[in-house]
Amino acid sequence: MAGSMIGKTLNDRYQLTERVGIGGMAEVYRAHDAVLDRVVAVKVMLPQYAADQTFQQRFRQEAASAAKLQSPYIVSIYDWGLDADDETYYIVMEFLKGTDLKTAIKERGAINQRKAAEIGSQVAQALQVAHDGGIIHRDVKPQNIMIQPDGNIKVMDFGIARAGDAGLSQTATVLGTAHYISPEQAQGKELTGLSDVYSLGIVLYEATTGRLPFEGNDSVSVAVKQVNEMPPAPRSINPDIDPVLEAIIMKAIAKDPAERFDSAQAMRQALNDFLAGRPVPGLGVNSDKTQVIAGSIPPMNGTVAMPRTESSAQALGQTTAYRNNTTPPKQPPKSSKNKVIIGVVIAAIVAIIIGVLAFALGGNEERQIVPDVTNMSVGEAKTALEDAGFKIGAENQVFSSTIDEGLVVSTNPPGGQEAAKGTRIDLNISKGTEQVQVPDLKGQTKDEALRTLSTYGLNGQEGEAVFSDNVKEDCVAEQEQPSGSMLNKGDTVVFHLSKGAENIDVPNVVGASASNAESSLKSAGFQVKTSYRYSSDVSEGRVISQDPSGKAAKGSTITIYVSNGPEEATVPNVVDKSEADARSALDAAGFNVTIRTSHSAEVAKGLVISQDKLGKAEKGTTVTIVVSSGPA
Repeated sequence: MAGSMIGKTLNDRYQLTERVGIGGMAEVYRAHDAVLDRVVAVKVMLPQYAADQTFQQRFRQEAASAAKLQSPYIVSIYDWGLDADDETYYIVMEFLKGTDLKTAIKERGAINQRKAAEIGSQVAQALQVAHDGGIIHRDVKPQNIMIQPDGNIKVMDFGIARAGDAGLSQTATVLGTAHYISPEQAQGKELTGLSDVYSLGIVLYEATTGRLPFEGNDSVSVAVKQVNEMPPAPRSINPDIDPVLEAIIMKAIAKDPAERFDSAQAMRQALNDFLAGRPVPGLGVNSDKTQVIAGSIPPMNGTVAMPRTESSAQALGQTTAYRNNTTPPKQPPKSSKNKVIIGVVIAAIVAIIIGVLAFALGGNEERQIVPDVTNMSVGEAKTALEDAGFKIGAENQVFSSTIDEGLVVSTNPPGGQEAAKGTRIDLNISKGTEQVQVPDLKGQTKDEALRTLSTYGLNGQEGEAVFSDNVKEDCVAEQEQPSGSMLNKGDTVVFHLSKGAENIDVPNVVGASASNAESSLKSAGFQVKTSYRYSSDVSEGRVISQDPSGKAAKGSTITIYVSNGPEEATVPNVVDKSEADARSALDAAGFNVTIRTSHSAEVAKGLVISQDKLGKAEKGTTVTIVVSSGPA
């Protein structure tokens, strides 16, 4: 199936060019929208589900639900439809550039706590928009939070979101990724928006500590911990975390929804207050609260709400994520609701039995906390790990912007996690910050510049617009970090868009000589075009007029009109011609005519006796002719 849709055009409009992700129910492709000439992302339902009416309903519901959500922090849905050729259902959305939050955490470990709080605030705002529309996301996780080149985020993949009135049965509820689901979601209870608040709290826990709060051998065991255990306080892992931010996180991940923030908006306000240095009211969470909540594994008749179409492992560990590049195990098509439910329940029971057997058979294996050797030299790290009873595995060289070259960035398994003694621990060793070459952005639009920088691993920031004589308006005219220079990956390049050429005063050169006029205009920064005209009023060689005058864009062309002096023409000889012929000839030559009469015995009546001008004369002047009126 891999790549089989590449090159196909859906409904004569969306040409699929590259597969960028696959989930349990759909594949995601980069595509070209031939109508609007833009790059889009197209989510295509996998063919094994296309004939299933329930899946069709859920797929259509996803498009309809997500399309209603209008927020700068939610991925936009443009279109959805059914390709008539092979009955392929698809959803068209904006194509996002950047890095998902999970990748950023994997590469850097704990991220700056203020940046984490900013991300949390934006996610909370996106969730509140969804909740106001009656939609619960149900799969809030860092893989579904895309950090764009401008630093803002987009929440993706409402593929398992369900509106309150969607009409799907409770058995159709899809369970999100086990590490981020709320206790009530793990137990299959009816959900509210506070379930998303819990998941966002888990995301912030991971972002600020670099670790997930709950780990386990399988998704079921992680889900059970979500219900029954409290994680270590974030500051016990990362002492640099501000106590206020820790309290916000712990309030969000309270087991009882009533003890959390009462809405995503309330959590956003708390994060904004923290970022602004204001007091944050209502933080009743004890940051040292690490005890296990009493209780046992809930009974099988409601413990884990499994999807109607995925195995328990998939439901807990895999989702139809927009950027999930992991291909799920192939599943045979399901033909009836009862078969699906029975199969899912059996799969869940088998998973728990396997977990119990694994514990029983391996229960005597001595386990130890992996030492945190971050920022240690390789020799110190090896000594610490070996003293703790572990063996040294592979040594991998990785880039790091926070750890000095030659020191340990992280281990696998990570520090602080339990592992069997004798386990081989891989070391990730810093080779310093990755350097990248700054690209030339001149002439690119803002969006093009941000995309270009993103491909180089750099961030972009728009500075104040500037005037430019040679770059058109709204394109990059200048950049503060020169092209070809080297920056650390992740650094920011500031660029300035063009406001077009600057308008300046045009010197008034009317009446000046042509040479002086040209010199004045060029000195002021203009190009000059000279055009000549006849003029009776302006002396030859002087400027009659200019275009434009007043103000004009620096570097633009000013046309000056220079006098050739009065236009001259030859006065025709009209003596002995009739009055009418004489008038016609003079008019045609560009002269005015005045007629006088005089008696003449020699010249017949009606003929011209004489004229006052002959030879060259200025066009438009008056020629007086004397016409015979016959003998006296």
